[in-house]
Amino acid sequence: QLQLVESGGGSVQAGGSLRLSCAASTTASRFENMAWFRQRPGKAREGIAATYRGQIYYYDSVKGRFPLSRRQDENAMSLQMKSRQPDDTAVYYCAAANWLPGGLWYEHRHYNIWGQGTQVTVSS
Repeated sequence: QLQLVESGGGSVQAGGSLRLSCAASTTASRFENMAWFRQRPGKAREGIAATYRGQIYYYDSVKGRFPLSRRQDENAMSLQMKSRQPDDTAVYYCAAANWLPGGLWYEHRHYNIWGQGTQVTVSS
C-alpha cells in the first residue's frame, strides 16, 4: 500500500530551526503535486506549502520562514522550519496528489495520499 512517512517533529524552543522530511514508500511513479499541511489545536487542517505543477507555493503565515525543497524526480520533500513560534505548534502532515483543481493546492480535500503526521510543539 502506498504510504507517505513524515519525520523530524518534536518539542522545541521558539526561534531556531527544525527540519521536517517526507518520503513515499514507492518510487514507481512521481507524484505531480506534494504538499505540507498542519492542524493546530482546535483548528481545521490548513495547507502551508506545496509543490504544485512544478512551482512552489506558500501560505502567508509561513512565507519566508518555512522553505520547502523537493528532490527532483523523487517522491520526497522537506520543510525547513525557521523562526518557529508557539503558534506553529501543530501536527504536520505531508500529502500527495497527481491532479488538483486549478490553484487549489491548499485544500486538503483534493489530496488522496497522506502521511500519519508528526507532532511539532513550540514553547516560548
